[in-house]
Amino acid sequence: MYLKRGDNVVVISGVGKGKDSGKVLKVLEDTNQVIVQGLNMRFKHMKRSQKNPQGGRVQKEAPIHASRVALVDPKTNEPTRVGFRYEGEGKERKKIRYSKKSGEPI
Repeated sequence: MYLKRGDNVVVISGVGKGKDSGKVLKVLEDTNQVIVQGLNMRFKHMKRSQKNPQGGRVQKEAPIHASRVALVDPKTNEPTRVGFRYEGEGKERKKIRYSKKSGEPI
């Protein structure tokens, strides 16, 4: 997957298109989804317990499909596609992510 925890992303499809953005909190690789801070908020109804004596409704982030978000290029602060390339020779060869817009490593 081209997204990692801590990346800044922006919504490119759906209800929050263009205006919503946030930081990736968790990547769910098996379902190709991400949980983004402050995006796709849903209410979870909690039963009373010792941990939560009040109970009630709690707002939590729900997963959003990775195809609906785009990585924000740190250089231009605009959405960009992600590419992969190898740098170095021999044992120092590493696979890095780079921005398709600016060409800079992410």
